[in-house]
Amino acid sequence: MDVGELLNYQPDRGAKRLRADDGGAAGGEENSRGGKQQRGLGAREASRYREMDGGVEVKETEEPAGDKNTILEKLMDQDGEEPEAEPVDESSVKKMILTFEKRSYKNQELRIKFPDNPEKFMESELDLNDIIQEMHVIATMPDLYHLLVELNAVHSLLGLLSHENTDVAIAVVDLLQELTDIDTLNESEEGAEVLIEALHEGQVVALLVQNMERLDEQVKEEADGIYNTLAIVENMAEFRPGLCTEAAQQGLMQWLLKRIKAKMPFDANKLYCSEILAILLQNNDTTRELLGEMDGIDVLLQQLSVFKRHNPNTAEEQEMMENLFDALCSCLMLSSNRDRFLKGEGLQLMNLMLREKKLSRTSALKVLDHAMIGPEGADNCHKFVDVLGLRTIFPLFMKTPKKMKKTGTSEKEHEEHVSSVIASMLRNLKSQQRTRLLNKFTENDCEKVDRLMELYFKYLEAVQQADKRIEGEKHVRIHIFILHSYQGRTIIWYQYIAIFFYSITVI
Repeated sequence: MDVGELLNYQPDRGAKRLRADDGGAAGGEENSRGGKQQRGLGAREASRYREMDGGVEVKETEEPAGDKNTILEKLMDQDGEEPEAEPVDESSVKKMILTFEKRSYKNQELRIKFPDNPEKFMESELDLNDIIQEMHVIATMPDLYHLLVELNAVHSLLGLLSHENTDVAIAVVDLLQELTDIDTLNESEEGAEVLIEALHEGQVVALLVQNMERLDEQVKEEADGIYNTLAIVENMAEFRPGLCTEAAQQGLMQWLLKRIKAKMPFDANKLYCSEILAILLQNNDTTRELLGEMDGIDVLLQQLSVFKRHNPNTAEEQEMMENLFDALCSCLMLSSNRDRFLKGEGLQLMNLMLREKKLSRTSALKVLDHAMIGPEGADNCHKFVDVLGLRTIFPLFMKTPKKMKKTGTSEKEHEEHVSSVIASMLRNLKSQQRTRLLNKFTENDCEKVDRLMELYFKYLEAVQQADKRIEGEKHVRIHIFILHSYQGRTIIWYQYIAIFFYSITVI
């Protein structure tokens, strides 16, 4: 299109949407989210209800060349000018929140009044989405988060999570994800506490779970909405770890297990679910018991069984596998879950993984260590011997595998887990199983005893070296203390001398 066509072009008057000022909303603010594109209601929704001209033909009018040149000059001048962004302060944020409340109420009113006529409320829905996008700028000012609570905006946002239009709900999720970004929360602890407490009181996790249950991950925008929802949970759990228990009890644990075992191709959401699950189970017996009651041990074993004979295809899939192993280890720190692990044939699965020599072998060894340690692991120790686990564990005891770097496990960690498994069996086994274990140490001219002594002297030397370093550090600290004390006394003597000479001078 040349300049003449550009100047003669007349837009479709019917498709243009005019709207009045809604109380000074801060429009035009750029979304401050790092690199993420703002998401509107979608072309499929907006184009459906757009007004048309009714077939009226708009005739093109010819304009004089002088007028064309004048208009072209004005357009060129406008291109060089950038509009100044309105400063974000308490006043502008209040105006923005009031505009949001106004548009939210208007949309709700029109939806109730015209439930079967989308053309009546579509305009207000677009306006509502626009102001939600503009509110992203508040995330740059965490000191003003208290306004969101004081003006009841948090309650209104949580209410929109159940909005009939999932695009609006996803827009709210995107906003909450940015508001709760952990780096932003750390900028203002006071503002962060106010916001997180308001979200907690509003049972945000329960509402987020209800919203995720209706989203279709086959649609990219809705899949992104689920990812951002999990990011909200992670941000809140990192800022206030105590929320993990209530989050799990508000339906999140059940949803995560359901999503992990869903027969869907591996994607970023499944990886994120495994990570959130591992976070919920850290140092929390309540969530561990909850997972056990939901048959979560069986779910974890089923998902890990895939890696029995096959390595993960990508680094991300390997990360998910490690997250699931970590979750399983956390669960096994609760004695009741060890019984569920035993009944779910977890020992048999871990034993097979040790034999297959895949990437899962190292993590399977760690799981065995957690399952068999302590008096609560006695039943698992006996079962491990019954499933011929001694044939599997002692070759790993005699020689550390070379391919350890791929799994991110050091040689020391491997030797620690193997030795711990054998030590647990020596403590817990009785009668025939204990005899079978002791007989292993007499095979091949007691080579396993030789290996045991080799490891003993290896780590004894390491302990002795560590003791020497600690002792040396003590001597250094004592020497520094003496120097500081001497320096202090020297300063005192200088003061005495100065006083003495001053006294002589005065006399």
